[in-house]
Amino acid sequence: MSTADTTLSTPLPPTWRQFYALMKPRVIQLIVFCALIGMVLAVPGLPTGEQVVLAAVACFGIWLVAGAAAAFNCVVEQHIDAKMKRTAWRPTAKGELTNRQTLTFSAILCGIGSVVLYVWVNPLTMWLTFATFVGYAIIYTVVLKPLTPQNIVIGGASGAMPPVLGWAAMADTVTPEALVLFLIIFLWTPPHFWALALYRVEDYRKSGLPMLPVTHGSAFTRLQILLYTLILFAACLLPFMLKMNGWLYLAVAVALSVGFTGYAWALWRDYSDQLARKTFRFSLIHLSLLFAAMLVDHYLV
Repeated sequence: MSTADTTLSTPLPPTWRQFYALMKPRVIQLIVFCALIGMVLAVPGLPTGEQVVLAAVACFGIWLVAGAAAAFNCVVEQHIDAKMKRTAWRPTAKGELTNRQTLTFSAILCGIGSVVLYVWVNPLTMWLTFATFVGYAIIYTVVLKPLTPQNIVIGGASGAMPPVLGWAAMADTVTPEALVLFLIIFLWTPPHFWALALYRVEDYRKSGLPMLPVTHGSAFTRLQILLYTLILFAACLLPFMLKMNGWLYLAVAVALSVGFTGYAWALWRDYSDQLARKTFRFSLIHLSLLFAAMLVDHYLV
């Protein structure tokens, strides 16, 4: 059988799986988890049954709007995605779903999610979530990402919003504590993505995106990663200093921050693709365990 025959005989995945893939489910899981942390910390002590239901509804609405933003991103970046090994599998990049189908799917998700948040949560959460959609799908994806190597830094504001959305859902306001959570994710985002960009630099070069390793080189990017992890270290201490969390959180935050800074230091001193991959993976562990420690500390300490 020829290669062409093999390609033609390979069945496409079910349509629902293609649409689900557009939502970038792994990314959305982290977004909803961070939003949930904001919800938990906004409620002193154990939540009531009514608050549990409210949190579940808010998570559902945020999940829908975040999925809509991810799908919109796939339309805008389909030609870029097709050039990169990491993203070439996406249905829009492979031409398995049309732009019309994807944009319709995105609009439906955004519409349903916004209604859920406005009617069953509160208008503040809906407007903040919609603003996050616009910030990520349009301001970051359409404007900033192809324009400046600081795209990750500026666009990181949208990615840092989930705990603020969660806090607003439960408290119907945005407090300084919510902004501390925002700051942590905002500072975490550049070293996280730049570690990925270092070992995917040729993909980004082919795509034409002005990622920092492409425009300023590996050494400069590694220095920026190290500097950001040091600033992030300080930001991770703020929840303890502001008495949002106690000693258990502090111990975990220090250990994780030392680990992240250690990876950044090693990466700065002696680069390898393998070390960049380890740094990227540890950044995911860092944020996940940091927020998990906030959750455990909130209830057990």
